[in-house]
Amino acid sequence: MNLMTLENICKSYSEKKLLENISLGINEGEKIGIIGVNGTGKSTLLKIIAGAEVADSGTITKANRVRVEYLPQNPAYNEDFTVLEQVFKGTSEEMKLLLEYQETLDKINTNFSDALNTKLISLQEKIDTLNLWDLESEAKMVLTKLGLTDFNQKIKELSGGQRKRVSLASALITPCELLILDEPTNHLDNDTIDYLEEYLNNRRGSLLMITHDRYFLDRVSNRIIELDKGRLFSYDGNYSVFLEKKIERLALESSIEEKRQNLIRTELAWVKRGAKARTTKQKARLQRFDELTGQDSFAPDEKMDISVGSTRLGNKIIEIHNISKSFDNKILIDNLEYTLARTDRIGIIGKNGIGKSTLINILNGQLSVDSGHIEIGETVKIGCFNQDDSHMHHEMRAIDYVKEGSDYIETADGTKISASQMCERFLFNSTMQYTLIGKLSGGERRRLHLLRTLMTAPNVLLLDEPTNDLDIETLNRLEDYLDEFKGVVITVSHDRYFLDRICNKIFAYEGMGKIHIYTGNYSDYLIYREIQGIEFEEAQKLKEEAPSPKKEKPKNERKLKFTYNEQREFDTIDNDIEKLEQKIENLEASTSKFATDFVKLQEVLNEKAEAEKELEHKYERWEYLNNLAEEIANYKN
Repeated sequence: MNLMTLENICKSYSEKKLLENISLGINEGEKIGIIGVNGTGKSTLLKIIAGAEVADSGTITKANRVRVEYLPQNPAYNEDFTVLEQVFKGTSEEMKLLLEYQETLDKINTNFSDALNTKLISLQEKIDTLNLWDLESEAKMVLTKLGLTDFNQKIKELSGGQRKRVSLASALITPCELLILDEPTNHLDNDTIDYLEEYLNNRRGSLLMITHDRYFLDRVSNRIIELDKGRLFSYDGNYSVFLEKKIERLALESSIEEKRQNLIRTELAWVKRGAKARTTKQKARLQRFDELTGQDSFAPDEKMDISVGSTRLGNKIIEIHNISKSFDNKILIDNLEYTLARTDRIGIIGKNGIGKSTLINILNGQLSVDSGHIEIGETVKIGCFNQDDSHMHHEMRAIDYVKEGSDYIETADGTKISASQMCERFLFNSTMQYTLIGKLSGGERRRLHLLRTLMTAPNVLLLDEPTNDLDIETLNRLEDYLDEFKGVVITVSHDRYFLDRICNKIFAYEGMGKIHIYTGNYSDYLIYREIQGIEFEEAQKLKEEAPSPKKEKPKNERKLKFTYNEQREFDTIDNDIEKLEQKIENLEASTSKFATDFVKLQEVLNEKAEAEKELEHKYERWEYLNNLAEEIANYKN
């Protein structure tokens, strides 16, 4: 079933044409990934499809009752909303109903009235009819999986990444036939991306998304759309299939262009000889020549030579001696000891907020350590590409920003490349070089920041989430650069493809500030972790199966027996456990009874939690008392 059809969509900003006669059909069940260089109009296309922007020309036809849910790159928030309230602030009738119910419930809790109670009962009936209670449970489950467990926390208290995850949760649970996501994997750690992959693969309905995560595209999408110079190309299949089919397309276009150039040369030779008479045939040949030369020529993207030289690196690079760092009594780095080698390509991984960027800032000298020290070699020249672009003056021209790093750079063979030439190689043409930074897209500013970092010719590169907001073409060029780079690379990244492509060591945050070092790339790290899990399970199994050694009676030891209280507890503990189990079962049954009364439901859940805690303690006592009884029996024998 066709959900939406776009025909001849055009969109321009000032003199820049983003979309030119774009036509696209979106069908039921399709999971479409959109890729293209930053600034080609990917986000603009999503906004037009979602109805957030209007095209200059063209038509959009949407099937009846097709609901669209859209997650932009920079969602709007209500600072005073709680997490759960913000999640329910969707556009569908279901989400509006749940939000109204939550707001009414909050009002009753603070200022009860009969009118509010009547309204709440009415809302409960509507929610019962639409069977929306499961939607609230799903919201809490998705939020928990995305790392948000305090549903009553205010939005203004959250970090930027946490806010993005709240909006993502809202988009995921909102009932719709077409879900549109703009860069959903930004600010997510690897575990959360794995969960999002699984969720989207199991989700019914169509999906349209922009993402630079190539593994994510490969595992989720079944169709790839590429925007290139205002044109749209569609490929059925995932990212791997797209790469194969694009090679075929470029080869075909190159062949067609070569034939066209040959025809132009033939016609040009005829034109230069001059027409002997103004015959119809000669006029036709002249017209044919005009048509051939008037066609848009095919120019494949130039392979950028970025084998730039770096400053010589001495024997001593960076030595990390038992450094520790804490914030607000939270340990982020605990006694890290490491000496960098010339060939190190280190990937730093771990959950959000665990301290990855802190380590980068310490190495860059922006933060001091609480204990330990760092020694940096005299020849070390650090270049840092971080997430913060606040230092970029929006009124400065792009070329001037690059020249602040250096006017030129030398390649490995000693050739000098000017800042302007490097801009060209980083996809900034002569027009864009003199564009104000404030008029560039977010991705273009990131690309410019990366270029400025490389222009300083560092020999130690610190990259903090370099893949965020960079298009795949720029990532490929960065990876090609790092292949030729002669220095040390240390990167924080959640992009699994990038980590596999670049790294030969992984620094993994595991526990409170503990950083474990693994040799290999990210896939190797996953294999190590899997092996460790299997070995741990086998060790536990052997431990459980091993027979307990029979203890000999100690000489001159007092007689082993229960104390008075232990004997009383031993006699009644089975009955106590049975009563607690029955109590928990009754409380479990009553949760469905109070499903619509959140105040009473919370009381029941709290009581159930206390009972479960008490039962766990009873189990531990039962095990201890029975082991003691067995020892007493063996002692007597």
